[in-house]
Amino acid sequence: MSRPVPTTPNGPAPDTPVPFGQFIVKVHGRCNLACRYCYLYAGPDRTWRERPAAASPQVLERTAVRIAEHAARHGLRDLALVLHGGEPLLAGAGRLAAFARDVRERAGADRTVSVTVQTNGTLLTERRTATLARHAVRVGISLDGGRAAHNTQRTDHAGRPSWPAAARGARLLATRHPDAYAGILTVVDPRTDPVEMYESLLELRPPALDLLLPHANWTSPPPGLPAHRLADPGRPTPYGDWLTAVFDRWWRAGRRETRIRLFEECLALLLGLPGATESLGLDPLNAVVVETDGAIEQVDSLKSAYDTAAATGLDIFRHSFDDALRHPGIAARQAGPAALADGCLACPLLTVCGGGHYAHRYRSGQGFRHPSVYCADLDRLIRHAAAALAGAAA
Repeated sequence: MSRPVPTTPNGPAPDTPVPFGQFIVKVHGRCNLACRYCYLYAGPDRTWRERPAAASPQVLERTAVRIAEHAARHGLRDLALVLHGGEPLLAGAGRLAAFARDVRERAGADRTVSVTVQTNGTLLTERRTATLARHAVRVGISLDGGRAAHNTQRTDHAGRPSWPAAARGARLLATRHPDAYAGILTVVDPRTDPVEMYESLLELRPPALDLLLPHANWTSPPPGLPAHRLADPGRPTPYGDWLTAVFDRWWRAGRRETRIRLFEECLALLLGLPGATESLGLDPLNAVVVETDGAIEQVDSLKSAYDTAAATGLDIFRHSFDDALRHPGIAARQAGPAALADGCLACPLLTVCGGGHYAHRYRSGQGFRHPSVYCADLDRLIRHAAAALAGAAA
C-alpha cells in the first residue's frame, strides 16, 4: 500500500535550504530496555528490524567525513553531534569517544562540535562516565520521573525495573561529573502529579529538563484523549494543564532551579526572540539522522506516524547531506508557514506555536497538513506563559 510522503503543501520550500547543524547518529540500534510505550520499537515503524544492531566502523567513518564536508561547504562554525540509539552505550563508551574525536578532527580546529549521548542511564558506570567526560561528551538521560514509582513502564526485556540502575547513573553524573551532565528528558504523563514529578526530577540535580509531549497524532491520539473529542473546541486540556502547573512551580521558585527548554523557548518566542525547539516556533528544522546501516533519515519522531515515514532513500556512502536537504520531506520541515494548515495561519499564536511538532500533525491518508493534535494544550500553555510575562512586566 502506498504511504503519504511529507511534502510542502502551500508552494515550494525556501530557495536556500537551511544547512544541517545537528547530526543524530545511531551508533547502536537496539536497546537493553523494553519500555512499554516506546514509539520506536513498539510503534508502527518496523525499519529497525532490518538494520544491523550497531553502526560499523565504515559507517561511522563515512558519517564523520560527510559531516565535515557539509560544515565546510556551508561555512558552519558550530555543530551538534548527538549519539543515539537504541541505547548508544551498548556500543561502548570508548567507541563513542573515538567517534566524537574523529568528527572533531575532520571538522577542523576552527569549528566547535558539541557532542551529547542520549542514554537511558542504566549502563553508566564510573569508568564509562569518566571516559565520556574526558572526551567532552555530555550525557543526557531519558527518565519518566525522579522516583521508582514513575518508571514502572521502563523495564528490561525480562520485565525487571530499570530504575535502580538509571538512578545510580544520574546521581553518578550529578556527583562525580557535573560538567558532563546535559540533563534529563522526560515525557509528559498527565496521570502523574505535575509538581511532585517536577520536584522528584530536581532531586537528581539536572542542569536542564526537556519536557516532551508523547508522540501521538490524529490517527493515534494521545493517552487520555479519545479520538471523538480531539477537534472539540471545548475539549479537556490534560497535557496543557500538567505543563502549566509545572510552569507555575518553575516560574515562582525565585531562582532558576534548572532550565526547562520548552518554557524558556516559549517565553523567548513570546518576546519576539528566536526559538530553537522542534515543538514550538517557525524556525526550520536543521537536524538529520544517520541510521546504523548508513541510511540518511528524517528525525525519529516521524516514525510514530507510519512505517517508513522517516525514510529518504539516501545513505552516507552514495549521497551527501546536501542531497538530503533537497528531499521533499526535509524541504517540508523547513517550509515554515507554507507547511501549515489554514487554521494555523489564521491563529494569533502562530509565531509562538508554529503549528506544534510536525509529527503530531499527521492524519492517516491525509498527511501532515493539520494543526497539532495537542493544539488546545499548546494554546493553554502559551496563553498561560504570556499572562505570566505580562504580570511580571506590570
